[in-house]
Amino acid sequence: MLDKILQGKKIVLASASPRRKELLTGLGVDFTVDTRVDFEETAPEELSFEEYPEYMACGKSYGFHRQLSDDEILVTADTMVLCSDEIMGKPSSREDAIRMIVKLRNNTHKVLTGVCLRSNEREISFTVSTDVVFGNLEMEEIEHYIDTYRPYDKAGSYGVQEWIGYVGIKSINGSFYNVMGLPVHALYNKFKEMVR
Repeated sequence: MLDKILQGKKIVLASASPRRKELLTGLGVDFTVDTRVDFEETAPEELSFEEYPEYMACGKSYGFHRQLSDDEILVTADTMVLCSDEIMGKPSSREDAIRMIVKLRNNTHKVLTGVCLRSNEREISFTVSTDVVFGNLEMEEIEHYIDTYRPYDKAGSYGVQEWIGYVGIKSINGSFYNVMGLPVHALYNKFKEMVR
């Protein structure tokens, strides 16, 4: 369906995330993956936390290693976990991963994903925010998750689609797929906007 809507445009995903590849595949669109991006992931201090992921997504887009051809749409994204005014990126160590999950338990946090769609004709960027509520997790459960699933490539040290999502997450207000790393409902509609 989306291939028909896109009228022959070729989608290029500039992300190495297996979750993003899986989610984009779920939209039923053909795409290629090209992760060659030259962009230093730092943001101006005056940016609010909420503006950060979209700024990063656009920076990755303009840091893409080559010019786009006229029939291409480039997709870049950045996901951030925000808990009590701390931006939680990917953990640097086992201890850091445990610290993050300890902070998330019995707490509500935001998952924000910024997305940039860019072609030679236009650019659309947007942010989707989801509230996630964790229940209580015992230290033994946290250590089991970290040691079994090794979530060192995930912002906030967890994957909602993994064991910890089953046992630890009480509720989600907003897009579940956004928590996985790509807000596909919004993305589908923005793709349609790109070719109007």
